[in-house]
Amino acid sequence: MGKLIFGMMQSLDGYVDHLKLPPPGVALHPHFNDHVRGLAGSLLGRRMYEIMCYWDEDQAGWDAVDHDFAAAWRAQPKWVVSRSLTSVGANATLVADDVERFVRRLKAEVEGDIDVAGPVLAGSLTDLGLIDEYRLYLRPFVLGGGQPYFAAARPPLRLVATDLLGEDTVRLTFVPA
Repeated sequence: MGKLIFGMMQSLDGYVDHLKLPPPGVALHPHFNDHVRGLAGSLLGRRMYEIMCYWDEDQAGWDAVDHDFAAAWRAQPKWVVSRSLTSVGANATLVADDVERFVRRLKAEVEGDIDVAGPVLAGSLTDLGLIDEYRLYLRPFVLGGGQPYFAAARPPLRLVATDLLGEDTVRLTFVPA
């Protein structure tokens, strides 16, 4: 059975704006490479999918860690929830209708961890009781605005782990209470 995990880097004030948060540092980036390599796949909202498409084509200036992440990203199955997209790229499936039924089937048929990417999508899956774990990667920055990690009211959660990752990140792991 699949396990839906919503985890994103966020500022100390709760925002997940990847254009304003600095990229992961030299110790944190390999953590995410290992995380992505270990996933059964990723379930993404449209906006997050469009951001992550950056990794679909090699970029000038990438180092070995970037190439490693791109290889892990490209290899995993992706399911993209969108009513506005008409197509998605390689190794991706478009999910446009009956998201709840699709995700319940996905959890029943896919073995392992399925990453949920995007706070709006995660909010709707939270409302349906489908998220199994939340991982908040707190970075030492204050953005003062942007897209919040929790798109709606925070559900009742229970802290199950804390980890210091890399040079500047604390991961808090929660499960529904």
